[in-house]
Amino acid sequence: MIPHQLFLDGRYTGVDGRPKTRLVNPATAEVFAEIDAATVKEVDAAATSAHRAFEDGWRDLAPGKRAAVLFKIAAVIRENSEELARLEVMHVGKPLADARDEVALGARVFEYYAGGIGRFFGQTIPVARGGLDFTLRQPMGVVSAIVPWNFPFAIACWKVAPALAAGNAVLLKPASISPLTALKLGELAHAAGLPAGILQVITGPGGTLGDALVTHPLVRKVSFTGSTEVGRRIMELAGRNLTRVSLELGGKSPNIVFADADWEKAADASPMSVFANTGQDCCARSRVYVERPVFEKFVERFAAATRKLVVGDPSNEATQLGPMVSAAQRQVVEDYLADARRNGSTVVCGGGRLPSAGFYLEPTILTGVAPDHRCWREEIFGPVAAIVPFDDEAAMLRDVNASPYGLSGSVWTQNLSRALRVSRAVQSGVLSINSHSSVHVEAPFGGFKQSGLGRDLGMAAMEGYCEVKNIYVAE
Repeated sequence: MIPHQLFLDGRYTGVDGRPKTRLVNPATAEVFAEIDAATVKEVDAAATSAHRAFEDGWRDLAPGKRAAVLFKIAAVIRENSEELARLEVMHVGKPLADARDEVALGARVFEYYAGGIGRFFGQTIPVARGGLDFTLRQPMGVVSAIVPWNFPFAIACWKVAPALAAGNAVLLKPASISPLTALKLGELAHAAGLPAGILQVITGPGGTLGDALVTHPLVRKVSFTGSTEVGRRIMELAGRNLTRVSLELGGKSPNIVFADADWEKAADASPMSVFANTGQDCCARSRVYVERPVFEKFVERFAAATRKLVVGDPSNEATQLGPMVSAAQRQVVEDYLADARRNGSTVVCGGGRLPSAGFYLEPTILTGVAPDHRCWREEIFGPVAAIVPFDDEAAMLRDVNASPYGLSGSVWTQNLSRALRVSRAVQSGVLSINSHSSVHVEAPFGGFKQSGLGRDLGMAAMEGYCEVKNIYVAE
């Protein structure tokens, strides 16, 4: 069943005549559901209810009991994994294999933070005057978690699980075009024993509801993943109440390949580092720097690997790349490609639409790109990789760091000293050496500069949902 109402106070809530959001299947371009949209008044009611539920017991629930609830949520997610994966395919066009992996990731996130509750320590601190000084980590209260459409379920779990583990209540706001798995998460969490009101799922347009979710006086923390432009807006609004924020924003990540690397392995692996999820990924390694001695061979092999990717129906288990999320997002990418052609870039492969009613676009490789070209400087958020040669490490690093973004990236080399030197030099929050892996449940994830502030995942995320209280006891 497709959920279509708000999930408030432990149940689906509907009102006749309320505004609706139409959901379009990206693979078919057909409307398949209409979802209720909340009002600002309902955001206020949800925040008030969440605060009440927080104070009525969840905040003070024994850590072992809170952990048991989160472990049960993970189990219920696994029991309903196929339904969740199919919903993800339906509303964002995610390939089924990827959707299954991301649902499993969501379950692992809940398991990780359930286990982390009993290992989340304060400190005892020796102070000059003697006595006993110690710290407590205390929940903030009501948290607004605002998640994007590119990884709807996984990122919802990244935010909800550590916030609940720390003892907070959550107002979960999914993107308007991808609310289904967030709604199911609310339903499943309640079925697993989460008290009513501790997880509220509010659907509808961010432009209408976002300000209310950020500025509400009961909201103590906003955790947002999305565009840098919206992130700036959230920081401005949060300043009114000094509301805490964590922001995971845009990216224009580098993929740096030195001539001494296993460049064949790098070329074979690199296409999916930018084209996975049809390039709709803030970690996409879309700026590829290749040392000149292996540049031509690398481009040829990268293109050959790209041409082998299976693009098609996301419900087909063999599909590697599905459609883009919407006609509008595909048009944005095509505009970038048109600009690249006008500026003399070479399209090595791809760049065209597939003969389908859905929002498909072939994975595209560009060469002959200059540092001032838009496709090199700006986040495209689509299946486009630009590959350039480099001769000098220092000059290459200056160009890498000239970007306003600093989220992710990869370095390929067999030289350990170089790998460490370059990794230290790249201004980015997440880096992989001889790999394209960005996300580890156990490790902090987030960016430098305009890619955001704060961290998801790892124990750093749980720390971000707490205030630290220092207590001193005199002798």
